[in-house]
Amino acid sequence: MKTVAHIFHDDEDSLLIGSRLPRRIAEVSAEQNIEVEVFVFGAAQRRLGTAATELDRRFNAQIDELIAAGIPVGACVNTARGDGTESALTARGLTLAVARDVFLRYTMERATVIGF
Repeated sequence: MKTVAHIFHDDEDSLLIGSRLPRRIAEVSAEQNIEVEVFVFGAAQRRLGTAATELDRRFNAQIDELIAAGIPVGACVNTARGDGTESALTARGLTLAVARDVFLRYTMERATVIGF
C-alpha cells in the first residue's frame, strides 16, 4: 500500500503542511507496511529551488529533508523542462516523470493520494 502527498498549490499551508506531513507519516509507515511518496506539481513545482521568500526557503528545506530521509519526491518533467529546472531538480534528487503517467501509476497501485 502507498500514501502519496500531492503538493499542487503554493499557499503557505499547502507548501509547509504538504512537505511536512509525509515525514510524519513515514515515522510509522514501515510498521504498517505503507510506502510514502511525494509528488510536486503545478504552482508548487515552480517554488522548487526558489529562495525569494522565507516560505520558499522553508518549503525547499523540508523537500530536501524528505529526500535525505529516503522518501521519494517527484515532479513533472515537462514543467521542469519548460521552466529550465530539469537538471537542477534531478541533481537535487527529485525524480522527474510525465505527471499523466505518475497519476496513472498511482491509480494502478491503488495509492491513497492526499492533495495539498
